[in-house]
Order: sequence, then structure tokens, then C-alpha cells
Amino acid sequence: MARPRAVLIGTRCGKHLLRTTLAHERDQMKQIGQFAIAMAALLGADAWADSTDAPKRPSAEQLQRLIVDRSPQTRVDTPDSERITARRIDIVDDKGVIRMTLSGQTPAPIIDGIQYKRAFNVAGMVLYDETGSERGGLGTADIDGGMAVLALDHPAMDAIGWRVSPDGDVRFSINQAPPPIREPALDNKLVPGVQVPTRIEMRVAADGTPAIALSDAQDRTRLRLTVTPEGYGAIEFLDAQGKVVHTLAPEAQTP
Repeated sequence: MARPRAVLIGTRCGKHLLRTTLAHERDQMKQIGQFAIAMAALLGADAWADSTDAPKRPSAEQLQRLIVDRSPQTRVDTPDSERITARRIDIVDDKGVIRMTLSGQTPAPIIDGIQYKRAFNVAGMVLYDETGSERGGLGTADIDGGMAVLALDHPAMDAIGWRVSPDGDVRFSINQAPPPIREPALDNKLVPGVQVPTRIEMRVAADGTPAIALSDAQDRTRLRLTVTPEGYGAIEFLDAQGKVVHTLAPEAQTP
């Protein structure tokens, strides 16, 4: 802390010293004020710049219009039952349409109002759209060794799918959407199972080899990102017959 000044005020010299001290302090205060104004302007400019760089967000008024409940129920104090045992549980919407099914033997797929055979039983959950058509699900498939599966669907075909096979092979696939083909003999309903290419597939093979494959419109792999058995990163280009015609592996070529 600065030591207080001793100011003489009883003599002419003291009065002069007082005037000099006050003038000096006025000059200091003026300089401090000018500095404060400059800093405020600078900070204001920076704040304005930050506001322009900030991510776009909904306004408070827009959020207010979207709010359904400020205190929604997020817990149940006392459960209705400690355990529920059932072969199947259906969740319905306010129109009575089944939107989700939990079952140890999920129902056969429903597509555009028609139910078709399932290739194998799947225990798990099935999701349905507002018309009652299957649009995805997850579960375990009853095949030899068991398989974990998850899918989200186009209206009449798998769109994306995960699969964990019993031999350790793991795949994630993205399928091209099929054209909406309708069959007059089936009351003009959508035709399921239209063959479409798997355009992208990510895979870790049973032996641990990773790969990302991109396919053409005829479902032929034309480019593959992988790691060679020697541990080199590589990009492989394939012809229409599936033969690798060129490989980019810069590390493998380094002496």
C-alpha cells in the first residue's frame, strides 16, 4: 500500500505544494480514465468478435415454444413390480399401433402391412414405424454358436446393420436404398428383399484383419482400406472381378 503524503497547508509554500499535488493527481486520474476507456473499447470489440464466432443456437423465445414440461418425470419412486416375466411385451402409441416389441421370439417382419417369414429366430427388440412396418431391431440370432445383430431399415430393406458372428468376425454394413417397387398381385404393396449393393462395409475378420470396403453399384468391392499381415497400412484398388490391380502401401516400400 502507498504511504500517505504529508501535505503542508498553513504556509504559502504549503499551499503551492497542495496545488501541485492535486494537479498531479488530476493528471493521473485523467490518464487512468483514458486507459479504462481504451480497455473497455478493446474488450467490447473482442466480445463482439467472440459473439460472431459463437455457434448458432436457438433463442430463449424459440426454446420456450418447444418446452413441453419444465419438470418432467425422470424416476419412479416405487416400482409396480420387482420382476416382470413375459414371452412378449408390445409398446403401442396413442393410436394403438405397435411401435416396439420385446420378445424371446420376435414376430416375423411386417413390411407395408404384410408379414413375411423370418430366416431365423431373433430374441430381442423390434422397432416399428407409424404404419406398423418393421424399421429395425437388435437381439441375438438363434444360429449355431449364436450371433449378436442390430439393424435399422429402409422401408423394405436393411439400411445399416451390425453383426457379431460366433467365429469372431465383426461387420458393420451400409446398404444402398432400394427403389420402391410395388407388386400388383399383393395389393400394390412394397416388395421386400430387393437386391441392392452394400456400398460400405467395415469389418474385423476372425483372424483380426481390419478392412473398410467401398463397392460399386453392382455390389463389387472396388476399393479397400486395410492393414497387411506385415503391419503396413494399405489402400487396395480392385477390378470388376475382385482382383487387386494396384496397392498403395508407402511404408512397405521404404527400405
